[in-house]
Amino acid sequence: MKVLLIGAGGTLGSAVHKALAERGHEVIGVGRTRGDLVFDVTDPEAVARLYAQAGPLDAVAVAAGDAVFKPLAELAADDFAATFRGKALSQLELVRQGARHVAATGSFTLVSGILTEEPIVAGAAASAANGAVEAFVRAAAIELPPQRINAVSPTVAEESLPAYGPFFAGMEPVPAARVATAYVRSVEGAQTGQIYRIR
Repeated sequence: MKVLLIGAGGTLGSAVHKALAERGHEVIGVGRTRGDLVFDVTDPEAVARLYAQAGPLDAVAVAAGDAVFKPLAELAADDFAATFRGKALSQLELVRQGARHVAATGSFTLVSGILTEEPIVAGAAASAANGAVEAFVRAAAIELPPQRINAVSPTVAEESLPAYGPFFAGMEPVPAARVATAYVRSVEGAQTGQIYRIR
């Protein structure tokens, strides 16, 4: 399959790229500053250009999303807007536009995260954006068939502990390679409307 992978150069994206490539898929990596294609998917016009350049696809997978982490009392309206744009709206736009570019039996795999169900201090914006992604997946799944859509909801990756460990005190991390197996399941499987929780 020809898979468009958003965030391919990141910690999770690198693991997903490896897992899919090892299974024989053609993976086109997309990043904001580096990759096979360089685009900022928080910009709907850039998403349109991305799909035009990528050509026909069998699957789209997202392994990236920006969120602002601040205590609730310090969060500004712009922080919520930036988080929803970086984590939720960008993914929704990839599906909205992508439905015209992905094969009729193709799929979308989005990313949410553990904060949907297990909130942390300073994570309110991220929790809200993750919840929006998961709600969208369930809703889109009844309108997209025969195309499929799922989300992967991981806990913090072991490789990300140096950057995010202080936010996730007491939560058991998992290797990024284990999270990547859920992407393989979503791309190659038959389910839709699922949230694959990796804990």
